[in-house]
Parts: sequence; structure tokens; C-alpha cells
Amino acid sequence: MNPHDYCHDKAAKSGSSFYYSFMFLPPERRRAITALYAFCREVDDVVDECHEVQVAQTKLDWWRKELAQAYAGSPSHPVGFALKDVAARFNLPREQLLEIIDGMEMDLTQSRYLDFKGLQLYCYRVASVVGLLAAEIFGYRERQTLKYAHDLGMAFQLTNIIRDVGEDARRGRIYLPIEDLQRFKVPASQIMEGRHDDNFRALMAYQAERAEKFYDQALAQLPAADRKSQRPGLVMAAIYRTLLREIASDGFLVLDRRTSLTPVRKLWIAGKTWVRA
Repeated sequence: MNPHDYCHDKAAKSGSSFYYSFMFLPPERRRAITALYAFCREVDDVVDECHEVQVAQTKLDWWRKELAQAYAGSPSHPVGFALKDVAARFNLPREQLLEIIDGMEMDLTQSRYLDFKGLQLYCYRVASVVGLLAAEIFGYRERQTLKYAHDLGMAFQLTNIIRDVGEDARRGRIYLPIEDLQRFKVPASQIMEGRHDDNFRALMAYQAERAEKFYDQALAQLPAADRKSQRPGLVMAAIYRTLLREIASDGFLVLDRRTSLTPVRKLWIAGKTWVRA
């Protein structure tokens, strides 16, 4: 299996909504975004699958070295080889890839966030930076598009947080800001125990409203001149926003289940959005 096949396999097996936005891209851009996605998946898996903090830290440090080697032309991992092939062609700064690792590393040392300002730094590193790199791969003419990419990444991560509240709690993490929990009178213990009630639903409705605002803000900032090139992001936005609204219509039952869209529905949304964008 060559490096790009490895990355494609990693993306396809993940079942992520992002995979459906890659399908319509020309081969060269598809290889680049798939390499980026595979890198994100690799470092995210380090944090999620390693139960020993020190082991996870060591693996993240290894990825930092692998990036240095990839940009020097001598990687050792298939993802490193794939990134070496596409980094210069699509202007993917190593510093931004390192910042993604910094975001993943935050999960090793921080499991609560006092306020939304603190959470924003985490979301920026693990999602908005990915959006900025993706914008480079998709191509753009106006700098305003980078503001769109930043805010869309924020919307995606807030949607992920809403969807994964229960799953994250079982890993000992609560990304919902403490100030929001206190405002809606939802103790952390309630989330850990998986108890839904009206207060929790109100809390989650507030989180969903915040995510919706970022979707609106992002889409309003996308220049018409770059709308066609940025269609993959619009596909992702359509899928993720549909997911967010599905969660809301189900009453935010996210503590004991994980809401998802079927592959057929994702493909239908992707095709419809691509044609209309």
C-alpha cells in the first residue's frame, strides 16, 4: 500500500462526514486533503486510545519529529510521506500542523474549561487550524475566505462537542464550559452519570445556538469568488449542520447515545450541496 492509499484507507474506514466532501475533488487536491485528514486522525487516535498520559505524550512528540523529517524530505510513516508529497504544492505550513498536535496535547492535561474563551483556544487548534489548511488545499483568491474557514472549523468542533458529550464524559472529559454548566444548573456529576433533564436540554440548546451562530458567521464571510473552490467545506457544513439539527430535534439525547447520519443520507446531502454551491 503506497502512502496515499494508506491515507485514503484511514479516511474511508473512519466513517467521518469529512470523507464525503473529498469525493468530488480532483485527484491531486483529494490526495492532499486526505493526507491532512489522515494526519489529524493519527494524532487524535493517540490521545483517545492511549490510557497512559506519558505514553501518549511520547507518541505526540514522535509525531512532531516525524513532521520535521517529512518537511526535511525523510519521513518514516506513510502519512509523513503523503504530507511530504503535498505540503509544498498546497502551502501547508509545518507550524500549523504542529499546532494541531498542541491542541490534541491539551486533552492530556486539561479535561475541563472554565469559560468559552478557554474552550475557543482548544477549538482553534484542533479544528480552525484544520479549516485554514483545508482552505489552502481547496484554493482561494480572497483573504476573507480564511475568516470563513476559521469560523467553519469552530462550528464543526462545537457540533462534535455536542454530539460526543456522553462519549467524552466516559473518557473523563467535559468540554462544555463550567460557566455554562453553572448558568443552567447542570452539575458535572449529572453528565458523568448520563442523566437527561430539562436543565440539561436547555444547556445543550444554548450550545447548539452558539454553533449555529458560527455556521451563519462563516457562511456570511465566504466571498462569492471563492464559493466554487470551497465547495468541499460547504458540503461538510451541510452535513454537520443537518447532524446538529437532528440532535436538537431528538431532544439532545447525547449522554447515552451517539446520533449519526446514514452514509446514504450523507452522500445525498453532499451531492445536492455540491451541485447547488
